[in-house]
Amino acid sequence: MTSQTSDNIIPAGYQIERHGRLSVFAVSPSAITKVALYLHQEKRLPLMIITATDERKDQGVFKIWFIFGVPGENRFVAPYICLDDTEEFPSLAPTIHETWKYERLIQTFFGLRPVGHPHPLPLILHENWPANIFPLRKDFHWQTRPETAQGVYPFQQVAGEGIYEIPVGPIHAGIIEPGHFRFSVAGEEIVLLEPRLGYTHKGSEKLFEELPLPDKVRLSEKISGDSSFSHSLAFCQALEELGSVATPERALQLRVIYAELERLANHLGDLGAIMLDAGFSFGGSQCSRLREMIMQINERLTGSRFLRGVNAIGGVTQDIGLETALQLVDELREIMKDFSEVMAIAGNSASLLNRLETTGTPPLEIAREHGFVGIAAKALGIVNDARRDYPYAAYDRLYISDKFEKNGGDVYARFMARSVEVNGSIKMIQRALAGLPNGAIRTADAEITFRKNSLALGIVEGWRGNIVYLLRTDGQGEISRVALRDPSFLNWTLLGYAATGCIVPDFPLINKSFNLSYSGNDL
Repeated sequence: MTSQTSDNIIPAGYQIERHGRLSVFAVSPSAITKVALYLHQEKRLPLMIITATDERKDQGVFKIWFIFGVPGENRFVAPYICLDDTEEFPSLAPTIHETWKYERLIQTFFGLRPVGHPHPLPLILHENWPANIFPLRKDFHWQTRPETAQGVYPFQQVAGEGIYEIPVGPIHAGIIEPGHFRFSVAGEEIVLLEPRLGYTHKGSEKLFEELPLPDKVRLSEKISGDSSFSHSLAFCQALEELGSVATPERALQLRVIYAELERLANHLGDLGAIMLDAGFSFGGSQCSRLREMIMQINERLTGSRFLRGVNAIGGVTQDIGLETALQLVDELREIMKDFSEVMAIAGNSASLLNRLETTGTPPLEIAREHGFVGIAAKALGIVNDARRDYPYAAYDRLYISDKFEKNGGDVYARFMARSVEVNGSIKMIQRALAGLPNGAIRTADAEITFRKNSLALGIVEGWRGNIVYLLRTDGQGEISRVALRDPSFLNWTLLGYAATGCIVPDFPLINKSFNLSYSGNDL
């Protein structure tokens, strides 16, 4: 998209408030549909997150925030509506399908009803949760245990001769998180797949309101364990913006190194798992070996295989010395060589390609309408990458644009997209190590003062796609709301479309090719 000035994008007649990179403006509830359509469809701005805040104590209103990105400018525009004498707001879902799940979340957790929503069922909270208790309202105490309700979850039904249902989960045979999948099938062909999640709901957004600041950073590392560094980085960047904290240049480049190591470990693990599910044991075992090499590097560099405890407000806690950097360069060179050989052998396996090609292809238009991100989108030719579009850390100098030649959207395309990113990550780490500047790795500790009644947004390209944190402070400068969105929240919908028309035995392979986070979705 051509770079635009964010204030020029905003419709005329609105008073704009600047909150760092956010251009914020109030819109009447009756006008929000028109404004959102203008930004999203006419100006082609991607939707980053929609959330609500309970500001009844200070301002007597609920607010609903609609955050759109301006790629290339690294800014965001944020229209919002105030609900002062009503708990209803107009649903955007009939015209902007991507808002579908956000509005259901707002209804479930705040009790604000999206009028006109096509399917306003509760999301995340299960039927044993009372329908009239809303945990993200400020008057709900975080330690409250409501009485158990006795609701019923209405799964979608498919009628017709020969149609039957296969329930799978939430407890699975492997050591994985719980999630329920309801298949409607005709013979072996999947006619409908409905994922039911929420089994790992932890009340994370409520907990962010209660914990002291250092524990908030630790909590961000636990949102989705395989993305600990990326989640904590997005959160720390939003805190740094709220507190006007400058991060040293060396720390910015170290953040790129650690972020790409996290991406490497997960992509290598997924590539191996896909090959194992397809019966190609050689490739599976070799990628597992390479992943373990990255995990051991992580532990040697930071003391944590999952890079926990590394991000901090104002920088990082772990440095990389010259001798260690030279050793890492050599190790990555060997990993790249081994990986290239493994992928060359995999590319010559007719049986592997037969399983991957044309399997699990979601419709391109569905992906666009629902705002899918990351590997799943890139495999369809939709390349959205926060490292390029909203550069953070040192990516404005270190990012290497990937070329995704396979964009058919099937398992094979997702497989190859991961392969491309593996090569890109290694090159970026090598570039960062070669130009690592001297200096501090963290701004000196001092009491941080956050802007009052303000907002900040942190965005990071995790290995699944972009991770978004929106922070809101109150009149005392305390963090009153942490709203976050893992890429899995968007992409779980795509899994159902990808599986439709395939046969049941292909589902484990399709599921693994997405490898979405249950925990990151359930919060």
